Parts: sequence; C-alpha cells; structure tokens
Amino acid sequence: MKERIEFTLNGARRTLLVDDSRPLLWVLRTDLGLTGTKYGCGIGLCGSCTVLVDNQAVRSCQTSMAEVAGKNVTTIEGLAKNGALHPVQQAFMEHDALQCGYCTPGMILQAVALLHANPEPTREEIIDAMEGNLCRCGAHVRIVDAIRAASKMEGGAAT
Repeated sequence: MKERIEFTLNGARRTLLVDDSRPLLWVLRTDLGLTGTKYGCGIGLCGSCTVLVDNQAVRSCQTSMAEVAGKNVTTIEGLAKNGALHPVQQAFMEHDALQCGYCTPGMILQAVALLHANPEPTREEIIDAMEGNLCRCGAHVRIVDAIRAASKMEGGAAT
C-alpha cells in the first residue's frame, strides 16, 4: 500500500507516494533517477549502495522508505556544494582512489560518515570503518590514503 513519505533529499524537501516498505535504493535509482547509488549485492554486504541518513552511513538496499521518513538523506549527487567537490571527493580524485569506479560513491559516503563521527581517525580506524565496503579492483591502499588526506582538509568532516 502506498504511503506519503516526506524526507529531505540532498538538501531539498521531498514528498513521495510510495510503498513504505520499498527499498530506498530503488526509489533513488528508479523513481528519482539518481543513479550514483549503485546496486551491488542486494543484501547490505558490499557497500555499493551506501548513502547517508542523518549523517550515518546506511545500506540503501536494506533501508525502507518508512525508515527515512522525516530524515535527511544524502546521496553522492548531493555531496558537492556550490560546484565544489566535498573534501572526500577531492581527496579520492587526487589520490586516484578508484579504478572502475563502481564502489566509489559508496566508499566516499562511508568515508564522509566516518569523518563526521571521527574527524581525525587513525589509519587503523579508517581500515576498520571501511571494511564493509568492497572494492574488487584493489584500490584499498589509495582509498585509505585519500581518507587520511581528506581528514586533514578543511571541511573534511562536513556534509
């Protein structure tokens, strides 16, 4: 049964009439055309579908629309502000922390959530926080280096 769900998406209030049990991932990709959030495993293990809900990293494939009602959702499309990349995005680019790019949006949003909670993480804390986001290309060392660099940039912990 469709319900009226109100939430903030990338800074803009949204009201949708959707099945409240429908996964956020499919609403973002199919209904709203925001394809930066990727479908990976579909069971919340790979991290490709990671978005922020109230600054917390969540797996959008396992998050129902009911769970985002009244909350602030940020996707990779909403991370840059006024044409300027978020420091984590900038650091990923500068450190070439990607290869195929499929996991990159989820990696970046997971890193943003980490830096929001812990603005100065150690290398070990970064590795622990990113463990649930899989990269099949093997860019892990560059990803950790990029997150460390972003933590030192002004605004690195801001969303």
